[in-house]
Amino acid sequence: MKICPECGSSKIKYFGSGTQKVEAEISKLYPEATTIRMDIDTVTKKNSHEIILNKFKDENIDILIGTQMIVKGHHFPNVTLVGVLAADGALNVGDYRAEERTFQTITQVAGRAGREKDKGEVVVQTYNPDNYAIICSQKQDYDKFYLAEIELRKSLNYPPFCDIILLRIHGENENKVKSASEKIYKILMNKKNENMLIYKPVPSPIDKIQNTYRWRIVIKCRLNKKAIGIINEAINEFEINKNKDISLIVDSNPNNMM
Repeated sequence: MKICPECGSSKIKYFGSGTQKVEAEISKLYPEATTIRMDIDTVTKKNSHEIILNKFKDENIDILIGTQMIVKGHHFPNVTLVGVLAADGALNVGDYRAEERTFQTITQVAGRAGREKDKGEVVVQTYNPDNYAIICSQKQDYDKFYLAEIELRKSLNYPPFCDIILLRIHGENENKVKSASEKIYKILMNKKNENMLIYKPVPSPIDKIQNTYRWRIVIKCRLNKKAIGIINEAINEFEINKNKDISLIVDSNPNNMM
């Protein structure tokens, strides 16, 4: 049983507030308000983005609900209030870019409010109000965020102070994926040099997508010619003997560790 280290509660579980659920709750709270939703389910057709955004702007719709796709580069002259739900969700997924991505998202979405003569307001929901990414985004303090972020990355030996190589092992059979992950880990450990740090294989933060199980191995090193040669040798040895149902993807300094 998992116990919260802060409060001692055992009531810990994954949660999510999909846009459909948010839309339903808003309709209950503000039945007189008109809403429109922009997410992966509503932008399936060509030019769906533009159609939804134009409706929001031109038809005087009160509330636009959406995922991160509504954050970047859109000008809504009459928007005066922006809300960010579970703003710190990305902080808990084991990604070295988590704080950077959180700061970026909040500052970008904050820029959607009050772009004309009316003053804007931004409300951020968070379980980590003391996190420096949340604090700096609240104050729009880019310099302070950079100094805190670069110091953290230096202390943990994250990019740009080293390179991170992510090996993603995928397959439809969980046991085969686990076995393949352990096999390539063993090969890597037998070939590595003293400048390579290789972490044991673990399930990815999102460990299953559409009936495909996902594991990962993280390597920290300077990605020079020697390191590339070692990794390539290990991959080639693994590929010769691996099960055909297993796929291996290698990514250096990935934008997403998921």
